[in-house]
Amino acid sequence: MTVSAILSDKGNNVVTLGPKATLAEICKTLATHRIGAVLIVEGEEILGIVSERDVVRLVSAGGGEALSSPATSCMTKNLVTCARNDTIAVVMEKMTTGRFRHVPVVEEGKLEGVISIGDVVKYRIAEAEREAEEMRSYITTT
Repeated sequence: MTVSAILSDKGNNVVTLGPKATLAEICKTLATHRIGAVLIVEGEEILGIVSERDVVRLVSAGGGEALSSPATSCMTKNLVTCARNDTIAVVMEKMTTGRFRHVPVVEEGKLEGVISIGDVVKYRIAEAEREAEEMRSYITTT
């Protein structure tokens, strides 16, 4: 199974904000869209990503005043991305190694979507259930 399969089901809608967005705006966006991360973009360029964890770290260090900080103060700049043809196993490895839960999908420099660990787990469970059903079917027919 590939990233493309996930995007075909979930869609490729990506919530983005600009680099001047404040942490307060980011928090509101995360809550409004019920998502765990937002990409920071300028035009077509992906500058970084801000996750719930990033917000918690900044607010715990700076208190409520941190909410007026720009996205650039806490975003992860060195993004790990994946491509549509990457397998779920490859993406899981990237997430596990990097200890992050959201991966932008990029093709030829263009943002195509974002997948989360929840998306990956959902598809891995579906795949395992399908394989188990195939085994049960094989065993009962022989």
